[in-house]
Amino acid sequence: MEKRHLRKERVGVVTSNKMMKSIVVAEVKKVKHPMYGKFVLKTKKYVAHDETNDCNIGDTVKIMETRPLSKSKCWRLVEIIERAK
Repeated sequence: MEKRHLRKERVGVVTSNKMMKSIVVAEVKKVKHPMYGKFVLKTKKYVAHDETNDCNIGDTVKIMETRPLSKSKCWRLVEIIERAK
């Protein structure tokens, strides 16, 4: 029995849901500047597959890496952690 590789997971906030079955998720990280030592916010955007069109802007979601589904989409929605208020 072959063991599957572990897939990356990210938690972020939905910034756009205007596409059909797709969402844009922004992940914000605090990174320490290598020279000055100050913590800087870095934002990375991912395009993820949302099969049921269930997410809204502002939702906190968990996404998982998957095979390429389109030119820019290689992540899929796992769960909605918290709904936007």
